[in-house]
Amino acid sequence: MDKKALFKQLLPGFLPIIIFIAADEIWGTKVGLIVAVIFGILELIYTYFKEKRFDKFILFDTALLVALGLISIILNNEIFFKLKPALIGVIICAVLGISAFSSHNLMLLMSKRYLKDVQIDSNQLKALNRSIKTMFYLFGSYTILVTYSAFYMSNEAWAFISGGLFYILFGVYFVYELINNKLKQNKFKNEEWLPIVDEEGKVLGKAPRSVCHSDKNLLHPVVHLHVINKQNRIFLQKRPMFKKVQPGKWDTAVGGHISFNETLEQSLKRETFEEIGISDFNAKLIGTYKWESDIETELVYMFITNYNNGIKINNKELDKGKFWSINQINKNLGLGVFTPNFELEFDILKKQVLH
Repeated sequence: MDKKALFKQLLPGFLPIIIFIAADEIWGTKVGLIVAVIFGILELIYTYFKEKRFDKFILFDTALLVALGLISIILNNEIFFKLKPALIGVIICAVLGISAFSSHNLMLLMSKRYLKDVQIDSNQLKALNRSIKTMFYLFGSYTILVTYSAFYMSNEAWAFISGGLFYILFGVYFVYELINNKLKQNKFKNEEWLPIVDEEGKVLGKAPRSVCHSDKNLLHPVVHLHVINKQNRIFLQKRPMFKKVQPGKWDTAVGGHISFNETLEQSLKRETFEEIGISDFNAKLIGTYKWESDIETELVYMFITNYNNGIKINNKELDKGKFWSINQINKNLGLGVFTPNFELEFDILKKQVLH
């Protein structure tokens, strides 16, 4: 669950204590307790009719308000009631602590429950864990401060700390996160964004190209096109020396990333025209596989096309290109002439396409 969703879910549960603080100042503890309980019940009814469910946090908060309020009135000692926000804080800290520092991420389970169709990739999971740890320390500090104010500070100070300070602290935190996320987005605003997918090709999210090339956990899709002429020769490109992966080696005729919100067909046509100047061709998908290099992990969509017209390579993208016979390729396999990726695909071609 992200920070905004967490705050939105917790807010209704904390409202009864805020209502009590305000009513207590005007009418006293007993009337304040009645007003707060009525408010909590109305919240439960509203939530039920709006969302067809009972909000457990509002129910728990209102019940705890009643229990500690009655104890305070019966024993004529308000300390029990004043510790209520701290008790809630302890419970929340326990959930956050278990999620942040153990293998049982309760917050992640909650996020999957409320966001059923959304899957979280490894990059998002790291960000979620960082947020959970920050929330744990914030709630921990808040709980300690509330406890201290209940025993050693005035009613006015306790009322501010247990009520207004909570929203101020988390408001400042959310503003900080908003600014921080905005700065991160600006850092990558001029960079190509790639879809993050599962092994079935379902889009889970997106990430900048540079991030995908620095985290092998971020699986992203690419297209490869093999160009075969009527002599059964295969066109290969030679990778420039400035490439991070396999520089100077011969590779598939066309290879490139699929941009976010781009279809397979759009990506294939764009990459093919950019690299070898072909725009009029028919391609056939012959396989999909997962490929992990030294810097990234790709979901490769492998296409073939039969093409007998002229090819004009883009010297900004490729070093050079030429057609190879099957025999020429076979003689150079395993010698470091070709990329490992191409050698894998050449084996697929021999089994499915080449005669």
